[in-house]
Amino acid sequence: MKDEIRSDQFYVWFDTEYSTLELETALLLQVAALITDSSLKRVLPSGQDVRLTIRVPAGETLSPWVEQHLPDLVKTCRSSEAVEREVADNRLAAYVDAAVGFPVEREDQRPILAGNSVHADWYLARRFLPRFLCRLHYRHLDVTSFKLEWKHLHSDLEFEKENPEFIVRYFPEAVLPASGSRHDAYYDLQASIAELAYYRRLLFK
Repeated sequence: MKDEIRSDQFYVWFDTEYSTLELETALLLQVAALITDSSLKRVLPSGQDVRLTIRVPAGETLSPWVEQHLPDLVKTCRSSEAVEREVADNRLAAYVDAAVGFPVEREDQRPILAGNSVHADWYLARRFLPRFLCRLHYRHLDVTSFKLEWKHLHSDLEFEKENPEFIVRYFPEAVLPASGSRHDAYYDLQASIAELAYYRRLLFK
């Protein structure tokens, strides 16, 4: 870790896709992570970003909504391209270590989990990704809080999450998947970074 930057000044942007809104029984389908500093600049090259599809165990059923609306993702989850949850956990943990160094002993000095409605992603990480989770701060940065305040103040203006050009405008280091989709974890987390930059520029000026 660079001496001039503490671990808790890094944001671990994290997003998941999962099988049902019932988080107690949900299965992970996809995970993605990208680490920035507090200025929303990448810490590692984009080639080291984590974007993984998680294998769905044989015989497991998914919600009808997921089966209907995410057929390509479901197909990949049931193919040889998908990885086991333990592999994803190890990859995510190694990614955090590569960015900030060996896990810091004090929880309040670890990097901060960030994203939109990130409590749901944290909950799934708690269930399935223990090595990754133990490298993170107890605090979370939830962009949804700023979204709600922005809508209260400016109901006529909205962050254009579905517009890749809008995302790149506010997060120039974005590397968006060709099939940009609001149901792709890697796309969504980069949209979250851009959205925070949007609110910082307009809400806090």
